[in-house]
Amino acid sequence: MFKTKHMNLIFLVCAFLFTGFEVDALSYDYSASIECLRHPLKPQYNGGIIQNPELNHGLRGWNSFRNAKIEHRESSGNKYVVARSRKHAHDSVSQKISIEKDKHYTLSAWIQVSEGNVPVIAMVKTSTKDNFAGAIFAESNCWSMLKGGFTAQESGPAELYFEGNNTSVEIWIDNVSLQPFTEKEWSSHQDQSIEKNRKSKVLILAHDEEGKALRNAEISFEMKKPSFPFGSSMNKFILDNALYQNWFTSRFTVTTFENEMKWYSTESVQGKEDYTVADAMLQFAKNHNIDVRGHNIFWDDPRYQPGWVPSLSPNQLSSATENRVKSVVSRYKDKVIAWDVVNENLHFSFFESKLGQDFSGKIFEEVHNVDERTTLFLNDYNTIENNRDGVSNPARYVQKIKEIQSFQRNSGIGLGIGLESHFTDVGINFPYVRSSLDYLGATRLPIWITEFDVESQPKQVQYFELALKELHSHPMVKGIVMWTAWSPQGCYRICLVDNNFKNLAAGNVVDKFLSQWKSKKFSGVTDKNGYLELSLFHGDYEMKTSHPVKNNFTFTQLLKVSPQNESNKMKQVVKLYMK
Repeated sequence: MFKTKHMNLIFLVCAFLFTGFEVDALSYDYSASIECLRHPLKPQYNGGIIQNPELNHGLRGWNSFRNAKIEHRESSGNKYVVARSRKHAHDSVSQKISIEKDKHYTLSAWIQVSEGNVPVIAMVKTSTKDNFAGAIFAESNCWSMLKGGFTAQESGPAELYFEGNNTSVEIWIDNVSLQPFTEKEWSSHQDQSIEKNRKSKVLILAHDEEGKALRNAEISFEMKKPSFPFGSSMNKFILDNALYQNWFTSRFTVTTFENEMKWYSTESVQGKEDYTVADAMLQFAKNHNIDVRGHNIFWDDPRYQPGWVPSLSPNQLSSATENRVKSVVSRYKDKVIAWDVVNENLHFSFFESKLGQDFSGKIFEEVHNVDERTTLFLNDYNTIENNRDGVSNPARYVQKIKEIQSFQRNSGIGLGIGLESHFTDVGINFPYVRSSLDYLGATRLPIWITEFDVESQPKQVQYFELALKELHSHPMVKGIVMWTAWSPQGCYRICLVDNNFKNLAAGNVVDKFLSQWKSKKFSGVTDKNGYLELSLFHGDYEMKTSHPVKNNFTFTQLLKVSPQNESNKMKQVVKLYMK
């Protein structure tokens, strides 16, 4: 509530429908399915450049690849192509296509196998190499959606084909789509998604005391805190370094401790727990309104256990893990916004090898029993970074989620998808990144980018910037944490600042990213009907309103701009009555 001598401001919020953000380019289809369906869905983009995508015209456009035999079949009105009599993984079905260098291609297809649950991979063969385009675990008696993509490294003829190591099964293919996009179109998808999912239309209606439209009211908005969580990892060096503190706290709203909350840091000697450093870092973050992700309760990599853990018997290890959960989760319950429960348990299985394959399900249940309000995350690498890592690809990640959810009473647990996003030195396959996020997003679970960085390479900073925009623009990504903690010895893979906390090139990228909302003032003047409409990033704003005829008084009011519903097809309307 605020007061002045001569004017009153009544502040109301309501909502109206609006049409949304439009672009001329073909929109990107973010939809995907993780369910195995009795009938496949229609091909995206009507098949794109694929001939006869629904197999409604026999085998036109489709060929036998290598030594497979193919045939056209129909079941319950659905037509598809079958690759059978396969002797090698690549014996399958294919279609010849033409690709253009530097274009981004998004792929989707519906796959079934004659028996079992079998990984099937989509490949694109060019004159120089075979390019991975996507993978799925296909099942019998239902259709699974494969979604992937690639960026063409050359122009010319190519061939899309499907392969599977299990040669005893038939591979069935239907409703295939391959849609190309230029770099300009790809970037426009990002802009469109940011406008739709990260911003809302705000409509100001200014009236005088008689209810008449008040034109020329000057209104400005200054963001105080963005809604989208964006931050960096940090470590113990921040506690005693004022430069580090000032640089960090002026930019970020969320953090993850690099090592200080891990088991080997808090209990290096059995039975002697020491949370001194983690407590101090948590208090520092709280003092500066920075949220903390709890990282991590366990790490499934055998190399990163407390020194006393590997020699424990199964019974001793079981008791030790129970104590660890009770200790760290109870201590930081309601103080962290997320828990990375069993870190990297797609790639590693230290605890499963000793305590059974249902270890993850049990631990998620135990953690939830102690802290039922905090989201519990899987957290692993190469799910979106490395398209050839079959251990943690999106389909395998979803399988792991379903395993955890199916354990006893875990169906109601609030789970989250943690994607480390350590991009390697071989470049970034952006269509694969986006399609992987689409597929994971079909779980409807919150997706966080938890340890984002890019390995050293000639285009490291360029890829860092491009990836940051790609990740932020995806509608299912709910937060980003970079793995860029500073230490006197340097950083893990990419440094944002030097030892004097002056920005390096990557730090400038971060500041440019933050400048979308952080340092800008958005302002305007109401029109003859008393209206002012702006599109604002979601967050907390300070809104100032003044009018030259109304004694030049300026009113300040806090305003929260937030999405109105899942499709964001709403305007947030502010009514101002001035007298």
